[in-house]
Amino acid sequence: MRINRTRSRIKLGLSCLVALACVVGIGFSGYKIIEWMKDSHETKAASTEIEHVAALTEVETSEDEEEVIETNEPETSIYWKYLNTNLIDVNFSELKAMNRETAGWIQVGGTNINYPFVQTSNNDYYLKHSFDGSYNSAGWVFADFRNKIDGSDRNMIVYAHGRYDTTMFGSLRNILTSGWLKNPDNYIVRTSSESENALWQVFSTYRIETTNDYIQTSFTGDDEFDRFVNMLKDRSAHDFNTTVNGKDHILTLSTCYSKTERVVMHAKLIKRVRK
Repeated sequence: MRINRTRSRIKLGLSCLVALACVVGIGFSGYKIIEWMKDSHETKAASTEIEHVAALTEVETSEDEEEVIETNEPETSIYWKYLNTNLIDVNFSELKAMNRETAGWIQVGGTNINYPFVQTSNNDYYLKHSFDGSYNSAGWVFADFRNKIDGSDRNMIVYAHGRYDTTMFGSLRNILTSGWLKNPDNYIVRTSSESENALWQVFSTYRIETTNDYIQTSFTGDDEFDRFVNMLKDRSAHDFNTTVNGKDHILTLSTCYSKTERVVMHAKLIKRVRK
């Protein structure tokens, strides 16, 4: 009898512990949901304010102003249509008054990506801080700390969280869908910095297990870079029928798809106007 009572007490104790663990787990999950919603609300509010301050405009430029990047694209390529796309410009004096680490602005066709991007001395800070420097798990859009923002780097890399509410780089997931891929008007990225306004043509999109082989920023020469961009092109889940070579400059966008996977886009520079 005593053994049975002891066993009953043990079972009751274990049941209580399990119940307590469940309550704690539910409470923690609820807290994380509330925190996520709060950060999401603050991110959307910040984006609205920033968009107003930035005063983004489309810029029509003449052929004399434009630097068109040399290409081997055939006459039938949609590349020639893309060259007619207007560039964008923003008010950097106002943006830098809000955050002196403002490095540029990025806009991606067929997505909600239309944000300023920042750059600091590491790739960690803006994973947990918003544009104004306040703590926020949504983070912000940021350039790799190794990059130079003057347009001289061969591979310019920009990161952000892949938020399920489609803020930050959440809508970069669109590039994996047939709807996005069926519309060639989406294959354009426009950027603006204090030194130049630029136009980029997408040549590779994919989902991949987490790796760092596509976030290389320095190269020994054209031959190494040629091998690098051909690796990225061959990896693409879609054939964009776009030529890329060792003399190009490219833009890389990277975000999380899951805990172990990334969504990645690469685009080549096709036109810019120096300021």
